[in-house]
Amino acid sequence: MNKYLYILISLVILSSCSEYQKVLKASGEGATAQKFKMGDSLYNAGKWAKANRILGQIVPEYRGKPQAQKLMYLYAQTFYKMKDYYISSYRFEQFATSYPKSEKLEEASFLSAKSYYMLSPVYSKDQKETKEAIEKIQGFINQFPESEYLPEANKLVQELDFKLEKKAFSIAKQYSDIAPGFTRDYTAAIKSFDNFLYDFPGSSLREDALFQRLDAAYKQAVNSIEYKRSRAEGIVHIRKERIEATKEYSSSFLKTFANSKYIEQVNEMNRVLEEELKKYSTKS
Repeated sequence: MNKYLYILISLVILSSCSEYQKVLKASGEGATAQKFKMGDSLYNAGKWAKANRILGQIVPEYRGKPQAQKLMYLYAQTFYKMKDYYISSYRFEQFATSYPKSEKLEEASFLSAKSYYMLSPVYSKDQKETKEAIEKIQGFINQFPESEYLPEANKLVQELDFKLEKKAFSIAKQYSDIAPGFTRDYTAAIKSFDNFLYDFPGSSLREDALFQRLDAAYKQAVNSIEYKRSRAEGIVHIRKERIEATKEYSSSFLKTFANSKYIEQVNEMNRVLEEELKKYSTKS
């Protein structure tokens, strides 16, 4: 029984493939309508690649015709379903521009923007696509402030924003980390974390950024040379100045995050900084 069932299924599949190939190669009168009908059927059956191939053949022939709107919508959807987000973003945007009064306008506009979101890479890579995605989704939100897709759109923007935060944080942290072929640069680390805190004031990584800035300043201060000569300023007591600046970072951190996960480390830094500052009081 199973053998006959297998043969029957195989025959049905072969027949279906044969019919698809026949319509795909068809030309002449009635072929275009036949391809539209099969493309629609394949789309509804979830056979995105086949639907895409057959619908793509007839796109030029339907320009300016009433059926073109449905065709262009289905065609854009096939790219999205196949995860070809570069083309789906373009096709949905093209649909929205061509049919501004369509009942599918809002959905197409959202899927165009979401296609950009899908192209956003992991945070460790260049974030050009992430910035473009934020711009596109924000544009959708501005255009459709009452959209049913608004909660999802806002969530996507939050995810993309966090990716940019992680990227900026990781770049700043690199300056004070040891990695193959990489030299510590505490001054650059402090500046980068300053920039991070300015650019992302409400970041969930704020506590970590403040600590990393303090840590970089602390390591730079306690390992600093005592002074340097400057033509403009004469002798600059660089170590003392850095310790004092680090003490301010420490005080600021403790005021903001009194119950921080880093509290023990910060308290130990604070203790060392105070001991160092006492030495300068004694000298003076």
